[in-house]
Amino acid sequence: MTESVEDVQELSARLRAALTTAMKARDRTAVTALRAALAAIDNAGAVTPTRDGVALTEGPIAGAVAGLGAAEATRRALSDDDIVALVWAEVTDREDAATGYDQAGRDDHAQQLRDEAAALRQVLGRAP
Repeated sequence: MTESVEDVQELSARLRAALTTAMKARDRTAVTALRAALAAIDNAGAVTPTRDGVALTEGPIAGAVAGLGAAEATRRALSDDDIVALVWAEVTDREDAATGYDQAGRDDHAQQLRDEAAALRQVLGRAP
């Protein structure tokens, strides 16, 4: 199933809008979870730059490339399903970590992670 760019932007926009709302409400738990989810999405879209430019052998940064736009790369396009999967992975990671904190007797940290997972679930609004 091919998702349009608008669908991906709509989901990202919902996450960013939820972040803005959480920041205004001073909801630190939701802010933490939403920032982490948005960072995971941004990281997944990143690509390793190719060495099409001329590699510098001298200078302050070894192995840097020279030339206008030499280090720029087009970001990987993520589908809506990719973004949903990334956010659900964030939810699962938090729930798994909360279980570990429960076993270690750190109920306060476990609850914090469960609250973060709940904030992400609320933005997604559906099961995986």
